[in-house]
Amino acid sequence: MLRNAGPVGAPGMPEAGALPIPKKLGAKGLTDMVRISDARMSGTAFGTVVLHVTPEASAGGPLALVRDGDRIRLDATARRIDLLVEDAELAADARSGSRPRSRRAATAGSMSSRVTQADKGCDFDFLTGT
Repeated sequence: MLRNAGPVGAPGMPEAGALPIPKKLGAKGLTDMVRISDARMSGTAFGTVVLHVTPEASAGGPLALVRDGDRIRLDATARRIDLLVEDAELAADARSGSRPRSRRAATAGSMSSRVTQADKGCDFDFLTGT
């Protein structure tokens, strides 16, 4: 998973390219894996890739809640991704701070707080009309 790479977090949503299977997984014989990100990506022409997850992690989106070892269910037909972690655990983690939030949250008064998410075009909200 690649997160904090959307229009706010990166900033500007630069392209991530050619992300290979990690060596430690390749050494175990893994030849494919699902990639999930709030980024743009190129050079990944194999396997399942889910991009432009919105809202992005840096804006408090769902990828900000994921940590190593969590199970994720992907249903491409229904266009759903579900984090298979109990709501009570997420709430407890949020209170304790053990689930990392974004590295770069949009702050009031900054231009990044005016950028729309990928599903809305990654544009400044004041340029999009009503």
